Amino acid sequence: MGLPMKALIFSGIVLAGLAGWNSQAQEKVKPTTTAVSGGFSPAELRAFTALDPVDAHAHVWRSDPAFDRMLNRLNVHLLDIVVVNDQEPEQKDLRHESDATLNFIRGSGGHAAFCTSIDPYKMGEPGFTADAIRGLDRDFARGAVAVKIWKNIGMQIKDADGNYVLPDDPALEPIYKDIAAHNKTLIAHIADPDSAWAPLDPASPDYSYYKANTYWYEYGKPHPPSKAQILLARDHILEQNPNLRMVGAHLGSMESNFKMLAQHLDRYPNFAVDMAARIPYLARLPRTEAIAFIVKYQDRLIYGSDLGFRATSTLPQTMDHWEEYYARDWRFLATTETVDFAGHTAKGLALPDAVLRRLYHENAVHWFPGILSNAH
Repeated sequence: MGLPMKALIFSGIVLAGLAGWNSQAQEKVKPTTTAVSGGFSPAELRAFTALDPVDAHAHVWRSDPAFDRMLNRLNVHLLDIVVVNDQEPEQKDLRHESDATLNFIRGSGGHAAFCTSIDPYKMGEPGFTADAIRGLDRDFARGAVAVKIWKNIGMQIKDADGNYVLPDDPALEPIYKDIAAHNKTLIAHIADPDSAWAPLDPASPDYSYYKANTYWYEYGKPHPPSKAQILLARDHILEQNPNLRMVGAHLGSMESNFKMLAQHLDRYPNFAVDMAARIPYLARLPRTEAIAFIVKYQDRLIYGSDLGFRATSTLPQTMDHWEEYYARDWRFLATTETVDFAGHTAKGLALPDAVLRRLYHENAVHWFPGILSNAH
């Protein structure tokens, strides 16, 4: 896609800062006003809904008419993702989770599409690969537009010899071939932020997560794979499967090194990334560098949230949280308001309208064919 004139002007202003992309460089912005918070104002909501926004990374396994009405009011379409996680009761059984997800999708009034998964805990069992492919093909027939693999491949699951299973394990290669053959997209949440392998740091955007989720905190564990090793396995999948569309969840787990992320986007034309739960890292870049990065790679960045709604969620609080989350991210990307990300304030980027449209709509449609096929 060509750059519109407004984007070209932005790009020309800030390209000089591209060489310094990394999350350690931070611009000290003195906000002129207090950080704006809360849900959308009427004017903000009109601007947000006009984008026909797609949230390409959400987890909804519960149906509720009030929740559906909220999605309708916000005009948000979700890619609803299932994943098998033996640490969460609602995610231990792939079939049960998929059925709950599809029940929500069918009643959502066209506001959601299905992303299925495999059960990696069954790797090593006889017939694993063939069974996984049969399950995927069944879900493709039920409307799935994508397949997700998760960080438990690389960070948790081991083979019979006690070795960590990596994402390029030979048992998974036929699965990737099947996804490509069906013209579906692979979402790869491979590895985690660098802070998972480092001492806890209160200044890290992920400090509260790893303080509360010590199971996924790799620092101090005996001989886990390095993050670099896991990402190299992910890159091997891209190299071996040039016809496979891959979307790297959470900025491809390269949120701490935008130079590396840029190099990957340049190297692999079949690779894009979603921004789910990683906009706080963009907010820590110098503002001109964040604008330059997004404008340059506007065709490869997809908006996502990582928001969830499950059986244990409290409905009113969940709905408030979803709107406030969307409003915060939109203000940062679309306005010059000052926003707060867990104590770190940043001035909004005020991206051009054409760029916002790509982040929030066009890229999801391109990288996930069929994602809006049920939209009304």
